[in-house]
Amino acid sequence: MKGNQLNQRLEEITAGTLIVGIDVAKSLQWARFVDYRGVEVAKTMSFKNDKIGFENIVSEIEKICKTGFQKVIIGMEPTGHYWKTLANYLINRGYKVVGVNPYHTKRAKELDDNSPTKCDKKDAITIARLVKDGRYFIPYLPQDIYAELRALTNARTSLMKRNNAIKNTVVAVLDEYFPEITQVFKYVLNGKASRQILKSCPFPSEIIAIGTEGVLEEIKKAVKKSVGIKKSEQLVEIAKTSIGVEYGLISTKIKLQGMLAELELLEKNLENIENMMEEMLMKTGYGEQILSIKGIGIVTGSMFLGEVGNPLRFNNARQISKLAGYDLVEDSSGKNKSGTVISKRGRKGFRSVLYQMAFTMVGKNPEMKELYRHLLIRKKNPLKKKQALVVISKKIITIIYSLIKKQEKYKPDRVFGAVRQEMLLAA
Repeated sequence: MKGNQLNQRLEEITAGTLIVGIDVAKSLQWARFVDYRGVEVAKTMSFKNDKIGFENIVSEIEKICKTGFQKVIIGMEPTGHYWKTLANYLINRGYKVVGVNPYHTKRAKELDDNSPTKCDKKDAITIARLVKDGRYFIPYLPQDIYAELRALTNARTSLMKRNNAIKNTVVAVLDEYFPEITQVFKYVLNGKASRQILKSCPFPSEIIAIGTEGVLEEIKKAVKKSVGIKKSEQLVEIAKTSIGVEYGLISTKIKLQGMLAELELLEKNLENIENMMEEMLMKTGYGEQILSIKGIGIVTGSMFLGEVGNPLRFNNARQISKLAGYDLVEDSSGKNKSGTVISKRGRKGFRSVLYQMAFTMVGKNPEMKELYRHLLIRKKNPLKKKQALVVISKKIITIIYSLIKKQEKYKPDRVFGAVRQEMLLAA
């Protein structure tokens, strides 16, 4: 935390400030109340995670304020999702809600009793005293379109994980029962014909039983175009020499059909989510600027805004990089000098989105491809591939932020400044 930011926060905390530290949980929360010196001014309180519980904590705060406090700051750890309902309720009631880094809580809780003991009451007082010391940040709860984009981003990420898990399981089943099928259908889960075979006759014994004509008839159920008999003949031939196991066929076929049905449902849901992403992206007013960048599509552009929210809430692109955990840190002491690494103290999902964007852009965007190559082969301090992708990610953030701020579309000749252009030309 920069010194001036810390000073500003400390100046806000005066003798008339009541600080509330809350340890959030699924069913029962604990609250501790301290003044600007960190001295407790009321008894520890527990309250349930429901409307009555929320009303009780507000009533207690109002009661304590009558003893001489004019301002209230409420701190909590914004981890998981339980904190969001409480924070939203308190913000709507006019209270200032701040976040405390869970890592700081873990480190600071031993200062009072030199004990690693963890309990909800202890965490609550630690949170309150960290807020008293100005060690907090303002959590961001996106609203309107950005709330929709974040929800869509989270939903898509969850569906993609499940989608990949099912595909991996199907591949594992085929490796056991019919490993040779990929000789005929290279991407067995991507084609209509191959999926129809998996639904109706996924095992070598079934394919041999129905023969070439039977396989051809099954394929025609899914593919309306004329299908060459060569594929059917190939499938029958490799089925005859398959090394796949021959036990548990009935139950495995049921399992396979269930996974394929779920996979189709997931794909339909993903299509609906991506259509909604496009709609919401354009409603932000930044869609044209973001999509004008070669290599960025509707999904990655929407996920970027879903993770960041409104980019203009930041003063500069460096703050967005820090949100991703891309700020550089060094670990040096005395004569021991370490290199710099990224802190990773940011949104993990945001780093994942940026990595996808960077990976795509070094292949499709000429300017990013040129920069990536330069970073790898430059004489002074050449980077490894993943390090170069981090630099590309930070450059993407800068480009998007600049385009949105200036309300301009992407212009290749303005991506690099004069110094960088001379450097690339020289290389």
